[in-house]
Parts: sequence; structure tokens; C-alpha cells
Amino acid sequence: MNRKYNRQTLVFPFAVMCLAALILVVLLFTVHRLMALLAGSIIIAIIIVCAFVLRNSIQRNERYFQQLATRVEKSKTYAITELPVGVVLLDESDHVEWHNLFINDKIDRPILSDSINEIFPNLLNQLKVTGVEEVPAQYNDSKFKVRYSKETNVLYFLDITDKVETYELYEESKPVIGTIFLDNYDELTQNMSDANRTEMNSMMTAAINTWAEENNVFVKRYSSDQFIIFLNHHILKQIEQTKFNLLDIIREKSREKKTQITLSIGIGEGADNLIALGELAQSSLDLALGRGGDQVAIKNSAGGVRFFGGKTDPMEKRTRVRARVISHALKDILAEGDNVIIMGHKRPDMDAIGAAIGVARFAKMNQLKAYIVLNDHDIDDTLSRVMGEIAEKPELNETFITSDEAWLLMTNRTTLVVVDTHKPNMVIDENILNKASRKVVIDHHRRGEDFILSPLLVYMEPYASSTAELVTELLEYQPEEHKLTRLESTVMLAGIIVDTRNFTLRTGSRTFDAASYLRSHGADTILCQHFLKDDIDTYIKRSELIKTVELGRDGVAIAYGRDDEIYHPVVVAQAADELLSLDGVEASFVVARRSDDMIGISARSLGEINVQLVMEAMGGGGHLSNAAVQLTNMTVGTAIDQLEEVIAEQFSRSEV
Repeated sequence: MNRKYNRQTLVFPFAVMCLAALILVVLLFTVHRLMALLAGSIIIAIIIVCAFVLRNSIQRNERYFQQLATRVEKSKTYAITELPVGVVLLDESDHVEWHNLFINDKIDRPILSDSINEIFPNLLNQLKVTGVEEVPAQYNDSKFKVRYSKETNVLYFLDITDKVETYELYEESKPVIGTIFLDNYDELTQNMSDANRTEMNSMMTAAINTWAEENNVFVKRYSSDQFIIFLNHHILKQIEQTKFNLLDIIREKSREKKTQITLSIGIGEGADNLIALGELAQSSLDLALGRGGDQVAIKNSAGGVRFFGGKTDPMEKRTRVRARVISHALKDILAEGDNVIIMGHKRPDMDAIGAAIGVARFAKMNQLKAYIVLNDHDIDDTLSRVMGEIAEKPELNETFITSDEAWLLMTNRTTLVVVDTHKPNMVIDENILNKASRKVVIDHHRRGEDFILSPLLVYMEPYASSTAELVTELLEYQPEEHKLTRLESTVMLAGIIVDTRNFTLRTGSRTFDAASYLRSHGADTILCQHFLKDDIDTYIKRSELIKTVELGRDGVAIAYGRDDEIYHPVVVAQAADELLSLDGVEASFVVARRSDDMIGISARSLGEINVQLVMEAMGGGGHLSNAAVQLTNMTVGTAIDQLEEVIAEQFSRSEV
């Protein structure tokens, strides 16, 4: 409200009143002059008094508004210079032209004429390019929320240091629940004497309690082989920096007692609900055990998973009880459906086809119709020799169908059995997987984060050499009326031979038992060799890959193909296997182009180096000693550089 407006609002009504009084006196004068003179005198006196009052009122108002304007001006100046909001005025080249005292207090050096991008890198670009209203920024220990006025080229800094620190304190104080599981405690202690079992118990409990006390973790044993732990997020981060050395402590102490006991830990974090945390912890433990044990899985409520450990090859089980239980459970599930469709992974190998044939025979043993999904473009040179033999056996040949045929055969009661993979994006046809409402997963790979949703039955044993071995064990507990044929046994045996590299890798006593069972059903080792033979071109290409090998630290060998040549995945895998036979090689990686826009890496290990962790870090997966990854839109050289960085990172994480 300005001074002119104040005068008008007060004077105008007064003038109207005077004019009205004058008109009244004139009218009264025409009627009675004496009365008019008397009234006029009274009105003049009133006007004089009102004018005096009006003048004083106007002066008081003017003084008030003048004081108010002065206070507002002072408040503006104080707000700009003193309030806890930073103001930075920029010139046309985005250099600091002026700033208030708040900025001077927060930034401990002169910044006038400095570029704002030097003080807060990329701050202005985020505000201008992305168009967001505000972005976070930090200078030393101070944290800000920054707004930008395009019209005035001014930055406004709101100090949120206390808010951020409070939020961080809240996040670090969030509860975390974990479960510790002694992987093979029951198997190792079942034949021990009471004295030895008590000594083993005391040793393990003392080691876990000592570790928990050192890290401020509450631990409580609630069964012979399981403990529950409570901690917060801050403690979890500190433990992660030690790479969960409890795994190494338990492993070393068990070696001192000449045993091979290991433990797995499942941890849930990020949820405010304790029930949800408990479910996350159990899910994480299942994931760690599904990957072979001797490792830690940490699952966040947002869906992320982190792994530690997994350095050792999973130990073979001593009992066949699980195989028998799974065999009968699978029989019941298949019997509840109307037909069975079996599907392996993309570009199926001998193990996937052998396992699929075994499951088909499993279904036929129980008078069920079974079909195996295999498209023409999925058949490589090795499988073409197998399919050539199968073509001469009408009963077996009719089992193989295409994806389109499988789609038409599927009903809501069809059971889909996925073999040799558990990842949805790795199956031959994802549409078939998505259509199926009844699913079963049989696999020997370590479980990854991606998993087929809602399966009725999961049979995953990372200790097994191959999926064909697992299926062979399931067949042993089924009726013998429709036993395996010679060709079926041979293909399954070939799958075991390929995945064990002629029984030299990942081979346990159960592997030889499975091979013996197949041999007793007519498996032909000569025919196996025929299936697995190489042609001359394949041998030459494999030799060319091996010729490029470079041996790095800790026995890691890397070979690669030409960037302008496409290599068959079997050739790459065989080259990786062959490199392990060289002296000094503990792990091998072969990098080669698989197609115009895809680079493939095959990784193999003798067991000391976990190649699965390396491949998972690059987006792939597999087994501790057998893994792979596919990379798109890059050169062979770029893939090698990325591989070497990941290997170096994995070695640094393994060094406690």
C-alpha cells in the first residue's frame, strides 16, 4: 500500500461528505435563511475538526508505512545475507558474481569469479539439462539441496546436512536378521562318537560366538545345525568389509579336526517389518544352499542380492534319500497332469539333451506321453550326429517336437520340465515357459538371482557333475517295465562325459554310480566317442584359439579369437577345457565372437578359482568350475579388458 493510495482512500470520503453538507445548506437556505446560517456554521465547525483529525490520521499512516517499508527492506537484506539459505548469483559464463554470508560460512575459501562447475562439478549441468527442480550437492561435510532460477541465473542452497545425517543414522540402525546353517553337520557327525560330536559342537559354537561378540552381533543357536543372528545395517557393512571371514574361520577350524564342515549364511535387510526380514533371511539361505553352500547371500527388500564366499566346490552328499524322495515326488506331479513337455536351454548341449531324454523315459515308465522341445536352428554339429541316430528310432524320434508344436499341445494341465538351467531367459522358448502353469526345474548349476517363477518341484544339486547324472538317479527308483534303451543310455552317458571332461572334473562317487547304471542299460562308449568326435575344421579352429593363450596371475589363462571371425560355442567351450590340461593353468577364459553383435566367454576352472563369480559379475553364470557369459555390442578387445578388470576385482575380494 503506497502513500498516494492512503491519501485518496481518506480524503475522497471527506470531500464527498463536505459536498453533501454544502448541498444540504443551499437547500435549507431556500426554505429558512436563519436556520441555514446556523446549520452552515455548525457544519463548518465540524468540517474544520474533521479536517484536523484527517490530517493527523494521514500523517500517522504515512509514518507507519514508512517504518514498515524500512523494516521490509531490512528484512530483505537480512534474508539474503543472514538466513540459512545460500544464494549464489552467476554471471553469463556461470562464474560466481556474488554470494551471501551463508555460502561464505559453508565454503572455506574465496569463490568469487570462480566457475560454479569447479566448486560443484556437474551441478549446473544437472539443473539445466535434466530440467529437474532441485538436485543434491555436497561440499566437504555439508550437504545441500540446490534449486536454480533460470530467469535470474541464481542458485539457492538449502542446508540438509542434519536431515541427511538423521536419515543415514536411521538407515544404519535398521534391523537385520540372518540365519547361519552348518552345511553338512548331520552327515559328518552321524558316525562320530559322543565325545567327538561334543568336541565338534563346542568348537563350532565357540568360533561362531567369538565372531559374533567381536562384531556386536547377537547369536542364538536353535537347532543342531542352525543359528539365528540379529544385527543392524551399520554392523553388516563392517562385516562385509571383512568378506565374512567367519566362513574361513570355520573352514580352517574344521580342517584342524580333519573334517570338512562349512557353513552358509542367509541375511535379510532393508525391510522395516521383522516378519519380512525373516522371510528374506530364509530366502537368502535357500539361495546360498542352492548355489552349493559355503557362502553368504544377502537379500535386500528391493530385490538386490550380494554374495560372499563360494570359494570351495560343494561336497557330494552321502545319502540317496533325497534322490528317492524327489523321484517319487516327480512321479506324483507328472501323474497329476495330462502330458509332459521337456525343454532345455538355448543352444542345448549333450547334457541338456541327455537329461531331456531321461525325463521323457521317466514319464514313459509311468505311462505318460512326453515330448522334447528342439528346433532345427538349435542343432549343432554334435547334436546332428545324435539326431541322425535318433532318426532311425521312430519311437524316440517322435518324442522331439518344435516350439510351435509344443505350444499347440499345451493345456492348463501340461507339466513343463526344464532341465540343465533355472534361468527364464535361458530356456529354448520363453513363451512356452510363460504359458505353463505346472513347472518342474532339474538343474546342477549353482542357483543365480534369476529363477523360474512358482515351480511345483525344484531339484537342484550343485555337487552333481551334470543334469544327466541327476536324472539317472531319479530313473533308478522308477518301474523297470519300460527301462532305458541302448541309445537313450548312450546319449545320457555322453552328457555326463562332456560335463566332466571324461570324468576328470566335478566327478564324485555318485557320478560313477550313474555311469555304471547307464552302462548296465546298454550305454555304448564307442557310440559316445562317435557323438563327440570333432571334424578337422573344428580341431583347427580350437587350436587357433589355444595358440593365443596368455598366462596371467595365479594361473589364469586367457585366449581369444579374431574379431572378424565367428566361432561356434562348442569350439570355444572345448578350447577352454583344453587349456586346463596345460601346466600352470588353474582357470581358463576363452573370448570369441559368437555372432555379428555378440561376444561369448567360456570359463573353466580346476576348482581353486571360482569362475562362476567372475561370469556372474559380467552378467552370466554357471558353476564354480564351468561358467559362461554373452556380451553384446562390443569388440573382442573390449570384452578382454572388461574380463581382466572383473578378474582383478574378484581376486581382491577373495583376499581377506
